[in-house]
Amino acid sequence: MSDQGDPFSKPSNDPWRAQTPPPQWGPTPGQQAPYGQQAPYGQQTPYGQQAPYGQQAPYGQQAPYGQQAPYGQPNPYGQPPFGYPPMPPRSTNGMAIASMVLGILWLYWIGSILALVFGYIARSQIRQRNEGGGGMAIAGIVLGWIGIAFLVLGIIGLATRSSTNF
Repeated sequence: MSDQGDPFSKPSNDPWRAQTPPPQWGPTPGQQAPYGQQAPYGQQTPYGQQAPYGQQAPYGQQAPYGQQAPYGQPNPYGQPPFGYPPMPPRSTNGMAIASMVLGILWLYWIGSILALVFGYIARSQIRQRNEGGGGMAIAGIVLGWIGIAFLVLGIIGLATRSSTNF
């Protein structure tokens, strides 16, 4: 019975028999760990290299792209740790407010014309600047066209009324 390959056998006193060194578990000091294996406890990966896939980076180094930082360490990219903060409310376009107010007041039909002008300007600004107030701009435009329609009907009514008196 040969016990040459058995690492747990007692050493032989035969000087001619070659002694096999015991198996090593991991790389010797100064060597890198083979691909896919973690470096032995207390040794870090060389500077500039990342930890193997699925393992944490040593303390003080950033986690590889797409992996989350370990619990208790600050996030290296500066995002909030739990979700995004609420979005600030969008500001309302001032031209949209003016368009709606002038469309409501009419101001002897001059307000209707200004409501149309301000409403169309407000719509283009809202699209460019991603502001709020689109509904007010549309309301000002609609009320402006209603005011213009009443103006046209009034002019037609006055024209037909004055021509029937002769």
